Amino acid sequence: MCIFVKKLHLKSYITALFTIMSLTLTSQTTRKYSNEFMNIGVDAAALGMSNAVTSHTSDVNSGYWNPAGLLILEDSQLSLMHSSYFANIANYDYAAFAMPLDDRSAIGVSLIRFAVDDILNTTQLIDAQGNINYDRISLFSTADYGLTFSYARDLPVQGLSYGINAKVIRRIIGDFASSWGFGFDAGIQFETDNNLKFGIMVRDITTTYNTWTIDEDEFATIRDAVEGQNQELPETTEITIPKLQIGISKLVDFNYDYTLLTSVNLNVRFEENNDVISTSFASVNPALGFEFGYLETVYLRAGMGNFQNELQIDSTEKLSFQPSFGVGFKYNGVQIDYAFTDIGDQSVALYSNVFSLKIDLSIFR
Repeated sequence: MCIFVKKLHLKSYITALFTIMSLTLTSQTTRKYSNEFMNIGVDAAALGMSNAVTSHTSDVNSGYWNPAGLLILEDSQLSLMHSSYFANIANYDYAAFAMPLDDRSAIGVSLIRFAVDDILNTTQLIDAQGNINYDRISLFSTADYGLTFSYARDLPVQGLSYGINAKVIRRIIGDFASSWGFGFDAGIQFETDNNLKFGIMVRDITTTYNTWTIDEDEFATIRDAVEGQNQELPETTEITIPKLQIGISKLVDFNYDYTLLTSVNLNVRFEENNDVISTSFASVNPALGFEFGYLETVYLRAGMGNFQNELQIDSTEKLSFQPSFGVGFKYNGVQIDYAFTDIGDQSVALYSNVFSLKIDLSIFR
């Protein structure tokens, strides 16, 4: 009887989560990409497993991957990460802090910054007489910020917890335009008695709205940059539609010294694109990750994700994927991780080196 009640509770929570998401989707008439910098991922350990961590994430970085995982924290933690993309043109930085409130709840806060600095502004390169003047070139920067507040709490069902994120988005494009955005994420995790874990994460569950403010004086200087091709004022509102991530993972111990973690994710976008599974309603992109551990000190990781049906020159399709590799070392509350990742397919895009640091603050007491 007890097992039946637990399953009934779990089914009710999952049903409620999907119901909220469905109502949100059907109420929107405009769907746009926006805030894609919030989907890159954080933590070299997770990136080394192709981001397949929704079900088992259990540290300070859970605020990003699935806030329900914050509940497993035993003490305060700090996480830092830096990586460079596009041959060091763009810098991606992340910092997070989380702590348990009591035996049943935890909180966290994180900040993401994705920026390209010192961009050449050539809109005034040619003057009204058609002369080229290099002194008229200036520099500007573009930066995206994502501030997230997380809360996690357990539920009456043993092994079941939930988490909620409240996000504030700030985006700046030099003196030309800036925006504010707000949104929410929600996630759950469930762990069985045999180390099998399940997780669901819904990003932007209520949709995330960005409202832009455009400097019309700056815009006027480039409106007629190309004769006969006047630029219209861009839209000032962006909507980020929900994204669903479903995960399952299993941890196996070997002779107490060795562990093997296997994890699978299904990443769902509610639109049609080039994902390996794609319909007019939704597209599904699987991800698979492995982590081999020794004495909970040394870790080797590998993963495959971002499976895409790429159209070739001869109009045929070729399946591509994104591989990733990583290593980690943990000692006395300090963990350093490294990931070698690819932000495109396995043969074309530039690979990126990602480093992250995680510290259990209890070592200072």
